[in-house]
Amino acid sequence: MPKQQEILTKPICYHCGEDCAEEIFYDEKLFCCAGCKAVYELLFQNNLCSYYSLETHPGINLKESGAGIKFNYLDDKETASRIIEFSNDEITKVSFYIPTIHCSSCIYLLEHLYKIDHTVVNSKTDFTQKKVFITYKTKETSLRKVAELLSNIGYEPAINIDDLTENEKPKILKKLYYKIGIAGFCFGNIMLFSFPEYLSFGNIETYYKFLFGYLNILLAVPVFFYCASDYFKSAYLGLKQKHINLDVPISLGIAVIFLRSVFEVVSGFGAGYFDSLTGLIFFLLIGKLIQTKTFDFLNFERNYKSYFPISVTVLKNKSETTIPINKLVKGDRIIIRNGELIPADSILFKGNANIDYSFVTGESTPVEKVFGEIVYAGGRQEGDVLELEVIRDVSQSYLTQLWNNEAFKKAEEQKNKLNDVIAKYFTFITLAVALTAGAFWLNKDIKIAVNVFTAVLVIACPCALALAGPFALSNTMRIFGKNNFYLKNTGVIEKLSKIDSIVFDKTGTITQVKNAELSYYGNLLSNSELMEIKSLVKNSTHPLSRRIYESIKSDGEFTLENYKEFPGKGIKGITGQNEYKIGTLEFVSAGEIKNDESENKASKVYVSKNGKLKGYFLILNYFRKGLNELVSSLREDKTLSVLSGDNDNEKENLSQIFGDETDMRFYQKPEDKLDYIKALQEKSKKVLMIGDGLNDAGALKQSDAGIAVTESVTCFSPSCDAILGSEKFRDLNTYLNFSKTTMNIIKASFAFSMLYNFVGLFYAVQGTLSPIVAAILMPVSSISVVLFAIFLTDFFAKRRKLL
Repeated sequence: MPKQQEILTKPICYHCGEDCAEEIFYDEKLFCCAGCKAVYELLFQNNLCSYYSLETHPGINLKESGAGIKFNYLDDKETASRIIEFSNDEITKVSFYIPTIHCSSCIYLLEHLYKIDHTVVNSKTDFTQKKVFITYKTKETSLRKVAELLSNIGYEPAINIDDLTENEKPKILKKLYYKIGIAGFCFGNIMLFSFPEYLSFGNIETYYKFLFGYLNILLAVPVFFYCASDYFKSAYLGLKQKHINLDVPISLGIAVIFLRSVFEVVSGFGAGYFDSLTGLIFFLLIGKLIQTKTFDFLNFERNYKSYFPISVTVLKNKSETTIPINKLVKGDRIIIRNGELIPADSILFKGNANIDYSFVTGESTPVEKVFGEIVYAGGRQEGDVLELEVIRDVSQSYLTQLWNNEAFKKAEEQKNKLNDVIAKYFTFITLAVALTAGAFWLNKDIKIAVNVFTAVLVIACPCALALAGPFALSNTMRIFGKNNFYLKNTGVIEKLSKIDSIVFDKTGTITQVKNAELSYYGNLLSNSELMEIKSLVKNSTHPLSRRIYESIKSDGEFTLENYKEFPGKGIKGITGQNEYKIGTLEFVSAGEIKNDESENKASKVYVSKNGKLKGYFLILNYFRKGLNELVSSLREDKTLSVLSGDNDNEKENLSQIFGDETDMRFYQKPEDKLDYIKALQEKSKKVLMIGDGLNDAGALKQSDAGIAVTESVTCFSPSCDAILGSEKFRDLNTYLNFSKTTMNIIKASFAFSMLYNFVGLFYAVQGTLSPIVAAILMPVSSISVVLFAIFLTDFFAKRRKLL
């Protein structure tokens, strides 16, 4: 008896309700483990403790439950290196595929991991790819422990060591297929067992009536508790955080049908609606599968086929050539110059590496690397030329994720909450309509009342509204990608649609330096001096430096020391025991000589050796093809400006193209360009900055939208919102106009979806729409809105020759 009393009075955990082997107190509450206490703290700190009023001890126990054994293989360094995306002494970055991500509650918890475990620095989710990107403290935890943490809170990562490439996604639909199979089997058999009831017109013998009724209950139980479980879990998690998501009304409708049907069979009142219940769940799951397949296809097109419109320099047979980064494979030798981005994990073979990992970590302090060390993708070289060997194929989605690093987001960027607002109010309205219509029919016919209540909850779904925008924007992003116009994210499209002012950089943006005519004036340069100059300019990615490098045909190069690049001014370094400076006249002469007012319509690049001016390279400026037509079309509804760090020798030519009313400014330093953008924005202008991404980083970030025009190098500013292949520069206005068209398509898709919901509700409240038909129409509506948005974007893209 005393033993029984001890069991009855044993303390239980406030969070999960399990017995407390150890007693941990917080906020006058008792917890069984640190995990349960941490979850309570998370909810307490975010004013979500009303969650505990929804159910007694609603939480999941977070004690280690064997996950450590399951993920022990992640302690192996070789295995971990295939999963880890970046690691240094301070932080490690990794991404996991989480199949169970399905609602905003999942996103909320996964993005607050740092509150559950202090060793997690931050975590971000990608809902469409069902991925979580985690940064954790290298010295305080491990890859295995992070995987355990996810598993213990109900988000076990799907890791397939044999297939860590991006060409195939993990097999995640197996459970959905199982659920569809079970629901379909039970639905078919319940229909068979219901035939006697249908055909007898209610005159079936009592024995068979009860037999078939209980068989139907038996078949409906797995459908209700297993096949429909995702809807109940999603609704429950939403309610836990005081959020009514899309699955709440669906779950309520399913529960009402099931409980009503069980009551009728047990009480002998009727045969129930098990055929409607299982049919409803079956078609809901079919619709879910179709939506998943459709979205995965578009996601694949966008993330894995629309590559950055940039290339990388590859060393083959001792000669340099450029290839698109999606053609880069393991084993390739690549050349990385100052300011260039490293596109794939590589081993350093040659050169002094000072890697700026601000792309990855947000911190710009360079990290020195020596021969044989791994240099991670996303690093940017600061210094002389590097030669590396690729050890892992290019990860396009990883580069995209780095580009969207929080450190490079513009101050005004905010997550679009439109879908959440629609879902919230739409759900409340739907519940009100369902209850009102159900109450109206309850006094007339209880069967019709149940059907009406359920049909309204199922058919009036804001899924179509929520999908219209993302699919239209994603498809437009895919179309732009196929045209060498790559956007950071879909939000850039809305920004581009609002632009009313455009600021152009000159050199390398509206002018094309490649293959431009080049001449040298000054003291005669020896072959040795030409080799030394070539060795210096080889390290720079500036268009003028690249043109000089290509023009010098001397064989052989010297080693380089103390290379430095000064944005907007020039470069310097020691090569062949001589110090060279190459750049503006003020830079190479240390300010002793001011810029002259030569009448040459060209760019001048001066050269000094050991402090003495040698001469200058004269590079004729060629404007990009189609510039006249582009400017003419843009001037119709936008204000144009031109900023240049060069002299004003081209002002007359530029005036003929842009017009005298265009504001043109020369001798502009990077900070001058930034201030100019700010001044326009103070006048309530929506500014688009177009530069080469080298000296324009500040202006690109300050602008409402920034586009970096690239040639064939992996050098662009992470502050830009888009990258435009130089050969597509003439089509810029087409992209801006198509962005406006996309926003109009989204509005049309919203109207289409609202019309569907209005018509569906009209028939549902009259009792002429069964739950099964509603279940069929719900996914049909979502798919139709998605196809409507895709069709229109494709249609207008073809009309404008973008497809």
